[in-house]
Amino acid sequence: MKKLNQARSLQRIMFLFILSLFLVSCLSWILEKPSFTLREITLNPRSFTEMQLLLGLDVQNPNRFDITLRSFEYTIYLSNEEVGNGRLEKEILIPSSSITRVQAPVAAKFKNLSGSVMSIITGKGLPYKMEGKADVTTVIGSHKFSFSNEGRL
Repeated sequence: MKKLNQARSLQRIMFLFILSLFLVSCLSWILEKPSFTLREITLNPRSFTEMQLLLGLDVQNPNRFDITLRSFEYTIYLSNEEVGNGRLEKEILIPSSSITRVQAPVAAKFKNLSGSVMSIITGKGLPYKMEGKADVTTVIGSHKFSFSNEGRL
């Protein structure tokens, strides 16, 4: 009788192990990618040739569970010209079915901003494109994905 109980316990453990492996491998089917929308750009001059842009991004989590943005690499284009790129390394919790504002730095040279500076300052419909890679984790695993987003400020 004792061996029978041990065998059943072992079967249950194996079933749970296989089920957890299956859920983790199917994460890409369950997880909807978060979306990134550029809402604002703040200029912070660093020197005569370089400045830091601070991007105000809305990160939307369409899932019914929380996700954590672990790392985030991005390149920003203004008026179809590459302005700069950046990397966000701190972990940010994005609650389920919500939008969270994230501040993301970009190091840019003045020569790359040419005509975009006045559009940033005046806030007139500046076309942008943002591309990159994100790494998110959930309660059931982690997933890396690429993204691309275009719009107007």
